[in-house]
Amino acid sequence: MAASNFVDYVKIFCRSGAGGAGSVHFRREKFVPMGGPDGGDGGRGGSIVLRGDSQYWTLIHLKYRRHVFADDGENGGGARCSGKDAGNITIPVPLGTVARNAETGEMVGEVVGEGDELVLLAGGRGGQGNWHFRTATNQAPRYAQPGGEALEGAFILELKLLADIGLVGFPNAGKSTLLSVVSAAKPKIANYPFTTLEPNLGIVEWREFKSFVMADIPGIIEGAHEGRGLGVRFLRHIERNSALLFTIPVDSDSISHEYNVLLNELRQYNPELMDKRRVLAITKCDIFDAQMLNDLRAELPPGIPSIFISAISRYNIPQLVDMLWETLH
Repeated sequence: MAASNFVDYVKIFCRSGAGGAGSVHFRREKFVPMGGPDGGDGGRGGSIVLRGDSQYWTLIHLKYRRHVFADDGENGGGARCSGKDAGNITIPVPLGTVARNAETGEMVGEVVGEGDELVLLAGGRGGQGNWHFRTATNQAPRYAQPGGEALEGAFILELKLLADIGLVGFPNAGKSTLLSVVSAAKPKIANYPFTTLEPNLGIVEWREFKSFVMADIPGIIEGAHEGRGLGVRFLRHIERNSALLFTIPVDSDSISHEYNVLLNELRQYNPELMDKRRVLAITKCDIFDAQMLNDLRAELPPGIPSIFISAISRYNIPQLVDMLWETLH
């Protein structure tokens, strides 16, 4: 089986550059025998910087680049010549990337906008030359400042997809089929659980050339917050969604029970997900007639907007898109 191109978790080891040392130097020319100190400053070491780039959607370019080292700054010279600053190492990452310290788990920061930069490790400052240390009582200082030390550490980079609507449902609930119908996305579709093994994004067009982004993640099963099924690996992708679309097949034993199970998994994973707006779509309704659907309305969970749909026959699909747009705005 071919490896997936979607990589949303990598661990890298980084080291910034050390600063160059300041110079201890004295001006000596033919007719200036006591010219005084003129040692230059050292250059700044290179920093390790993450930069948001919308052209990237995965961290696969870092999968085999586990070590990132920046150059050291150059030492200062005579005649007050400063050493050259080392260039920063800028790593492009997808929007929605979170950086954590691999040892402590503490979040260093996140990159959510185009061109946003996050400094993982700052380069060492350049040391000052002896020219800076001259005084009236010490006109020939024979010392200079050393450069700042390099910093190093291991970091975990996690990608949390940025989308307006997140699809939530059990495996084989029709999420991928729905995404393929309302957008141009082409996720893998088959009649068995866990067909979707990686998140998919699709742009859903609305009226007057307006649109929103929908994300399909692998199906959730009971106990997912404890690591069952695909576990919490993909649950983080719905943390940034503005609203959640729950999808439950119409032939489920109990729509309300399945909805409550899904809701409980999200609550156990991150209670803040309960603050997101929710919409319920009852999928695969082409297998029921109008009377059967009408009888099911009394069994739907209260307090959440719901709609019966069929991605295959496109039943109520335009109405669902309108409902999602209204939920977002």
